[in-house]
Amino acid sequence: MRTRIVKEETELESLARELLEILSQKEGGAVLALSGDLGVGKTALTKALGRTLGIVDSITSPTFVIMKSYPVSLHERFKALTHIDAYRIEDESELLVLGIQDIFSDPNRLTVIEWPERIETLVPENVVYVRMQIGKDEERIVTYD
Repeated sequence: MRTRIVKEETELESLARELLEILSQKEGGAVLALSGDLGVGKTALTKALGRTLGIVDSITSPTFVIMKSYPVSLHERFKALTHIDAYRIEDESELLVLGIQDIFSDPNRLTVIEWPERIETLVPENVVYVRMQIGKDEERIVTYD
């Protein structure tokens, strides 16, 4: 388990690069699960990943639409980023009808899940978990495997 202290939002870029390196080495689909309280920075980290991947579209939390996908232009392996916000999911079957298993297993797609604990039986085994907490002076304590 690794821990990083993030004091400025700009530091999320280097964390994003480090996570992409870890995820690039995963076989099959690459899934990143982001846990933490509201306002801790899950979407900010997803935006940093998007910038690192060359996504030009504005990444916003898909809380009400549940899932958004973006084309990737700056990565050798990943051709798309799918951003899922499971906060409003009441039953995991809501994601099954969207073909979530195919999305999770696509080797050319990076999938980021906010609130993975809401869909824990659907999250694949090879997921990289990131846990974010607010520390002193509004810094973020980020732990990941």
